[in-house]
Amino acid sequence: MQQSEKQTKKVYRGWSMYDWANSAYNLVITSTIFPIYYLAITTNSSASHPDHVSFFGWEIVNSALLSYALAAAYLIIAFLSPILSSIADYKGNKKNFMKFFTYLGAWACCGLFFFYPGKVEYGIILSIFAAIGYCGSLVFYNAYLPEIAPAAQQDKVSAQGFAYGYVGSVLLQIICFAFVRYPFMDSTFAARLSFLLVGIWWIAFAQITFRILPKNVNSSIKEKRNWLSGGFKELKKVATQISRFPKLKIYLLAFFFYSMGVQTVMLAAAQFGSKEIKKKVDGKWVNMEAADLILTILLIQLVAIIGAFLMAKAAKKFGNIRVLIFTVFIWILICAAAIHTYTIYQFYALAIVVGVVMGGIQSLSRSTYSKLMPETKDTTSFFSFYDVTEKIAIVIGMFTFGFLENLTGDMRNSILALAVFFILGLAFLFLAEQRKTEYDKSKINN
Repeated sequence: MQQSEKQTKKVYRGWSMYDWANSAYNLVITSTIFPIYYLAITTNSSASHPDHVSFFGWEIVNSALLSYALAAAYLIIAFLSPILSSIADYKGNKKNFMKFFTYLGAWACCGLFFFYPGKVEYGIILSIFAAIGYCGSLVFYNAYLPEIAPAAQQDKVSAQGFAYGYVGSVLLQIICFAFVRYPFMDSTFAARLSFLLVGIWWIAFAQITFRILPKNVNSSIKEKRNWLSGGFKELKKVATQISRFPKLKIYLLAFFFYSMGVQTVMLAAAQFGSKEIKKKVDGKWVNMEAADLILTILLIQLVAIIGAFLMAKAAKKFGNIRVLIFTVFIWILICAAAIHTYTIYQFYALAIVVGVVMGGIQSLSRSTYSKLMPETKDTTSFFSFYDVTEKIAIVIGMFTFGFLENLTGDMRNSILALAVFFILGLAFLFLAEQRKTEYDKSKINN
């Protein structure tokens, strides 16, 4: 094996290790222990409205507040990312920005160790900072993909990153699960310790990525510009360039709509399980316990590892968009099934299906965009546009999910909205599949 090939694989592994590092946040903080802990300490069964909390004097359903908080975090990063990518592209220092957001998110997770009952505002605000750190770092992390891997390797490398993420996050989740399953000290300590471990894990393993990834990539942006407005001008420029590629433009519309569904399912799964799913204990139907929910999410993560690689192989044989069409159709069926899911075993079965399509759709979406985008040195700007698209989709998805639950008092009504998002995404994927990957010469001078 030549040294250059060894070095290339080392860079691929180094890039993928960031998924290993930060996916612990995505699993423990957004998907399992934090929402379970949050709902547990903000539910008062003796109150007239047991699931209502006060947030700076505002009375609201506790799970709806969490949905709104995540929507707020993604809205903030959607606004910040074009500004930050503008500076990073101009100075060629995307790694420094990636570090900043990594440390912001990780230290916020560590701070959640002090999230005690009665401190709702403290926990929600820190969870927002953690989400901003996670999302902000991904803007620059994703932008490295087309710079380190040729188009022929991007599906594989992207899938490798998600697989590393699933394995790393599952390992830490198992450790956290042991603390939750066999608690010691006070009843909140195991959950709070898990938040601290996530921050430490994130910082520690991110150092591998920071050491291996190239420090600077030359930018083609040479002109002087206002750093505040420059990012938004770049987004406008990217939007203009994307409009010249009909297939890419339609694909992004599809991605926008189905991301509203996928990301909301990921962020709200534990909330749904905690409130809507029952199990029979001693002849009585009771809510799922924290251990049950953690096992469910672990099941999803483990199956998702297989799903990510299976879909990468399927994409190689059938094409990316065709595989995405099939995957989004499965998501529609998942939504239909979720509305009629009430018991823990039904929930487990649904989790297996979710796991298969979740890892694949994330990995394939990223690499499909990377393949369809035009050749450019300003990859951060293009991936900033991609990330802004995804973040706005998450804002709409999470806000809609929380709003419908708060309005109707039934989380199942929120799932209907997700099904509509998936249907719209599927329609645009069909349109994208029919278009050729070509440059629209009629828009060269527009």
